[in-house]
Amino acid sequence: MKRSAAVGLVLVLTGCSALPSAYDLPLPGGADLGDRPYRVTVEFDDVLDLVPHAGVKVDDVSVGKVEDIGLSEDGSTALVRVAVRGDVLLPANALARLRQSSLLGEKYVELAVPEERSASPLVDGAVIPVTRTNRNPEVEEVFGALSMLLNGGGIAQVQDISRELSAALSGNEAAVRSLLSTVDAFVGAMDSHKGEITRALEGMDKLASSLESRKGDIGEVLDGLEPGLRVLHEQRGRLVGLLDALRDLSDVAVDTVNRSRDDLVADLRALEPTLRRLAESGQDLPQSLEMLLTFPFTDAVLDGIKGDYLNTYLTLKPGGR
Repeated sequence: MKRSAAVGLVLVLTGCSALPSAYDLPLPGGADLGDRPYRVTVEFDDVLDLVPHAGVKVDDVSVGKVEDIGLSEDGSTALVRVAVRGDVLLPANALARLRQSSLLGEKYVELAVPEERSASPLVDGAVIPVTRTNRNPEVEEVFGALSMLLNGGGIAQVQDISRELSAALSGNEAAVRSLLSTVDAFVGAMDSHKGEITRALEGMDKLASSLESRKGDIGEVLDGLEPGLRVLHEQRGRLVGLLDALRDLSDVAVDTVNRSRDDLVADLRALEPTLRRLAESGQDLPQSLEMLLTFPFTDAVLDGIKGDYLNTYLTLKPGGR
């Protein structure tokens, strides 16, 4: 009797104690974590049926295991904590993907190195954000999409699409061929000028950056223009009146020129002989005017006067008797 009571007490105490769950049991064939593994938290949008103790691989080699799966505070992402062997070196910007070993096989987490790897290593306690994680489509999702396509999706409409395309293109083959040739030429021209297009876009980017850096100065200029624009707005009526008056003045000037056109042409024709004679005189007229203004002391007379005396030059020529 006493022995039965003791056995019952042991069973009760054993039931009250924390027993390990199935997830806590080690799986055979798992990765050896070594003495000093490091742990990383990976964020996923959806972990599907990933379970703890699932494998962690790098280049299809097991290097760790999944220790825990939880949710973020807002419940939008899944947090997967993985333990990785200490001698596995990964960059700080490592990628994480949810993979499947076969069509119906187990899920595992794959860690990969990006094309542009970071110089700093992935350390204990690091977080791989959801922007650097993804997952493959599930078999159920593939079959579901295929079922939608076959039962009410695009397959039922392919015949309609083909018939409408045939009707639209029938008799327009030459036009369609010309359109395709034009598009091909356009794409070729764009491809041949891609350097110039790239430089133009880079120039626009530099211009936008320059404008952004001088946004304060541009704002001050626009603020300074505001009073002037206000004055122009207030004086709009007077400016319009001034422009109307200028228009009336131009009409009067044009009418005056039109009315006096015949008289002006007659005057110019009357002046034509006089102007011709002046042109024919050439250099005679300037020289005569020069002598007229300096008479009686022309340049020739002034050359013979030295000081206050008038010098006379005599030229003697020997001759016969």
